[in-house]
Amino acid sequence: MTEQTAEQRIHELSLKINYHNALYYQENRSEISDYEFDMLLEELIRLEAQFPQFKKEDSPSQRVGGTITKDFPTVRHKYPMLSLGNTYSEEELLDFDKRIKKILESEGLNLEEIEYVCELKFDGVSISLTYQDGKLLRAVTRGDGIEGDDITPNAKTIRSLPLSIKGDQFPAEFEVRGEVFMPNKVFEELNRQRAEEGKELYANPRNTASGTLKLQDSAEVARRKLDMYLYFLLGENIPYKTHAESIKTIESWGFQVSPTYRLCRDIEAVIEYIKYWEKERKNLPLETDGVVIKVNSLNLQEVLGFTSKSPRWAIAYKYKAESTSTRLNGITFQVGRTGAVTPVAELEPVFLAGTTVKRASLHNANEIERLDLRLGDTVFVEKGGEIIPKVTGVDLTKRDPQSQTLVYIQNCPECNTALIRKEGEAVHFCPNIKACPPQVKGRIQHFIQRKALDIESLGEGIITQLYDHQLVKDPADLYDLKFDQLVNLERFAEKSAQNLVDGIAASKNVPFDRVLFGLGIRFVGGTVARKLSEAFKNIDALAKASLEELTQVEDIGEKIAESVLEFFADPDNQKLIQRLKTAGLQFEAIGKSYALQSNQLEGKTFVISGVFQQFGRDELKDKIEAHGGKVVSSISKKLDYLLAGDKMGPSKLEKAQKLHVSLISEAEFLGMIGEATTSEGE
Repeated sequence: MTEQTAEQRIHELSLKINYHNALYYQENRSEISDYEFDMLLEELIRLEAQFPQFKKEDSPSQRVGGTITKDFPTVRHKYPMLSLGNTYSEEELLDFDKRIKKILESEGLNLEEIEYVCELKFDGVSISLTYQDGKLLRAVTRGDGIEGDDITPNAKTIRSLPLSIKGDQFPAEFEVRGEVFMPNKVFEELNRQRAEEGKELYANPRNTASGTLKLQDSAEVARRKLDMYLYFLLGENIPYKTHAESIKTIESWGFQVSPTYRLCRDIEAVIEYIKYWEKERKNLPLETDGVVIKVNSLNLQEVLGFTSKSPRWAIAYKYKAESTSTRLNGITFQVGRTGAVTPVAELEPVFLAGTTVKRASLHNANEIERLDLRLGDTVFVEKGGEIIPKVTGVDLTKRDPQSQTLVYIQNCPECNTALIRKEGEAVHFCPNIKACPPQVKGRIQHFIQRKALDIESLGEGIITQLYDHQLVKDPADLYDLKFDQLVNLERFAEKSAQNLVDGIAASKNVPFDRVLFGLGIRFVGGTVARKLSEAFKNIDALAKASLEELTQVEDIGEKIAESVLEFFADPDNQKLIQRLKTAGLQFEAIGKSYALQSNQLEGKTFVISGVFQQFGRDELKDKIEAHGGKVVSSISKKLDYLLAGDKMGPSKLEKAQKLHVSLISEAEFLGMIGEATTSEGE
């Protein structure tokens, strides 16, 4: 075969395979048998191996895998992948609708414009797909919502995922989000094969899909036959006005969209949709656990905005969890890294919602007392959100009349220190934070986790080993470890010892916000750590901050602020930070990638409200900060300017006028920083 003939045949085969693939996944029909399809694919693979110069990045042969990936690079999401707030009742849905209307009414908007799009909430793995010039550039997992893993070679094996999109009317770069899942039939067949081989069965389709996406061999990923549904389009200057319109568009580009979504005119129609699918979802080929409700108008979505954790314009309705009953054999107590003591029910094993349940959370002493639990009781167990098992009640008809009421423990099960219970809190705590083994090890585990210092080669087992040999008793001790100390320990060879030393050294480059999170300050999660690092810039300024200064930071309430003050007041914590500083960790925030353009807005504060002609709110925020200003979330006497766009809420306007805050338009703001406005027609 000549090169010209080979190139032409490769092109023909690619077109045929893509056509039949789209027919199968988008229209649910086939014109050829599976065998005929496989023969076309085999011929393509053979020709591409013989003539590799004609193999393209978006070739259908990519779907068979073969790439070996030992490390999955971490990628920062261009747009954060936030989680959704959950609700379990119609009343809470109605409250959600009322909140939406109240916010929009305060912004002076027409409430008749509110429509909702309902989509089934699939029990899979969230993924973000970036396309450039119509071809798949990158596939990234959700991760912590800010950063995820680049699993592109594995994602390419999913046959319903377009490697290149249809048509020519699309942005130069855009992002599509969706859910990767393992169909129930594939999961059942996989477990059947494992049972025949005498291997342990997989727990459920979701966890299996998640593990499959992180396999090193993409050929094995291809054999697992993952699938996906897409449900969200993102990008700059997307020319659509509604979510429903954008979903239809990505469907026309070749993305597989679940046909179960529906445009609902009001919240009553949303509730009808939920009731319909509560039973019908059992007939679907994959697991679902609820419904996602989104405001349809993209303009209204922008006005509603986000909290620190989730969009205000969307919510997830969770279906009632499956429930069963089993025997309570005993109660054990676990001590977490913060000292919180959690009672755990030890159960007679029972199958529930796809997994075998042996243990379930009892939360705290109040819950045990409320349920009046007794050993030997027959208890009702369900999975909260169909994930975490919990005891919800007792079958009193089966109770032994001679059973005794349970008494909650008074001392720590690990170090025997007397437990404490703060006023107004339900949880018992062990106050021995510096010597209670689970707390000491838990604090180190928290410090080295991926979202914090991300120290490779250091897991729970190694931490226990180092602790037992009295080599590590706090996070700072890690930076004193030497190769010679490690290489003589059990399970350590020269290579593993050197890997750990190198991993600890590499962690010195982790940015300040992740180091701050790693310190394990109570109530300071990843998002709060980022906000504190952005507000105070370095650890010294944060340590000196007052309660008032802390609570002025967006989303920082008194509870968090008091915890921060308590942490920095502890002399042992002060010594820890000093040792970590000496070790070379990052305790100063690095600013945004842009350079400060001017100091024209230095010391000035702004609130942004309304819809603008030239820029989105985030773009305006960046401009304010690039010229030395600061954006805050609420109007107060100290505010310098209210940057007012169209459809700004009358309540904000009234408050700003009452407090004599200066109102400026988009054009006036641009004049302040020396930028001209763009007139229509330019």
